[in-house]
Amino acid sequence: MGRRPHVLIIPLPAQGHVAPLMKLAHRISDHGIKVTFVNSDFIHAKLLAALPHEAEARSGIGLASIPDGLDPGDDRKNMLKLTESISRVMPGHLKDLIEKVAEKMGIEGVPFCPMGAGIWALALHIPKLIEAGIVNSTDGSPLNDELICVSKGIPVLSSNSLPWQWPIDLKIQESVFRLYLTSIQIMDSSKWLLCNCVYELDSSACDLIPNLLPIGPLLASSDPGHYAANFWPEDSTCIGWLDKQPAGSVIYVAFGSFTILTQHQFNELALGIELVGRPFLWVVRSDFTDESAAEYPDGFIERVADHGKIVSWAPKKRF
Repeated sequence: MGRRPHVLIIPLPAQGHVAPLMKLAHRISDHGIKVTFVNSDFIHAKLLAALPHEAEARSGIGLASIPDGLDPGDDRKNMLKLTESISRVMPGHLKDLIEKVAEKMGIEGVPFCPMGAGIWALALHIPKLIEAGIVNSTDGSPLNDELICVSKGIPVLSSNSLPWQWPIDLKIQESVFRLYLTSIQIMDSSKWLLCNCVYELDSSACDLIPNLLPIGPLLASSDPGHYAANFWPEDSTCIGWLDKQPAGSVIYVAFGSFTILTQHQFNELALGIELVGRPFLWVVRSDFTDESAAEYPDGFIERVADHGKIVSWAPKKRF
């Protein structure tokens, strides 16, 4: 009998990458394959803090961590520092490590895209956008206001609304754009490409990407032994609250795991939600503002208490 197969999974340190890759890890583990899931030290600590106490012992997946390239005192909420670390420090080291291990063991490394295939199709189109003078080759900024058609069957995009654009901070945009350029190199050198998509729903984009293997949708499991891979503990009290609201009446307000607002922006958002006057479920992370803790406008909590619900992280798959 041969040795038990072992898969090493290393996600980009972002909630939208870690969670779907963890779902894939459990799918692999369910087939009796050993899985080690590697995060940066900071993300690893967040996952452990958000886990139910018994989850780690019941899961068949090993959790491990590596340095993220940032100094201990660096602010992990700083998008520029994080993206620069990812694009300049981690990929180079990890790429060398993975290639050496793969070569020594005679195994393949396989990239994974947590979004739809359209993201990879657009990334492959970047050289043409640069050659046509539509975007800047340094940071992906639009040079002309044009509509971009990657392929028939894929929605047309404006050159002013490309996914790597971060107009309020061009340094961040440049770092994100470099990640897209790196993904092109990875796609060109990989034997297989895994994507969290469904071919029947995204065939136009899938057909543009050589060696693509659509493996979606990767859905959350109800198995208590499976990691949810959330960076924050889910607040399930909102489920009972939602059940009491009329169907289709609730506004859901959430900004993902990266967005950071100033206190002024937070106040304006809160007052806007209140002004609508509809039942609302609002996800307010502990690090949602650039202050140590967000402060609600005076009297806001009392005024919305009868029709609003605020949680630190929501169990989205349950509603």
